[in-house]
Amino acid sequence: MKLSKKGEYALRSLINLGIAAEVGRSLVQVSQLAESEQLPVKFLEQIMQALKEAGMVESVRGKFGGYRLAKPAREITIGQVVRLIDGPLAPIGCVSQTAYEPCTCPDEAHCGLRMLMLDVRNAIAGILDRYTLADVVEVTLRKLRRDNLPLPFAPETDTVPAPAAPARIPARAARKRSLVAANARLNEVDGVLHQLLGDYTI
Repeated sequence: MKLSKKGEYALRSLINLGIAAEVGRSLVQVSQLAESEQLPVKFLEQIMQALKEAGMVESVRGKFGGYRLAKPAREITIGQVVRLIDGPLAPIGCVSQTAYEPCTCPDEAHCGLRMLMLDVRNAIAGILDRYTLADVVEVTLRKLRRDNLPLPFAPETDTVPAPAAPARIPARAARKRSLVAANARLNEVDGVLHQLLGDYTI
């Protein structure tokens, strides 16, 4: 399974809508979602429409309209989103549970490749179906707070922030600062599983 750009953008947008909900922002415009993650607006609008048709997001029209999650983030698994946008999780059709297709193997029941790819499919599905949007949002917010970075979509206030509060900076600058502060290569402790479960390996 390879996550397409469409799948990546859908997940990033849903995570941001989950963050917005957690910080008290009721609606986020597509242009704001696109700007926060440096995504193409027109493509993102198509993705948001697909998510809306699937009942994952809802929209409000008008000048102050936008998108929000249509149901609690705990009810949206990452696997649901990936299957919706990119189709089955299985690397080959003969091990898919939702879109089975026979392969060219003459003896499917004893095919070593099929057995191996079934393990791959089960490992991927096990992770993507176990974790929800809420899990990813929780870990993302935890790391942003730990690194004293501004929270995306936090409501603006009329009062002057306390000196200790970090100033809001554009998404691009925040991402650049984050990359400078940390090694761009991820290791096992940077994953959601490790953040939620501690010392965890597959």
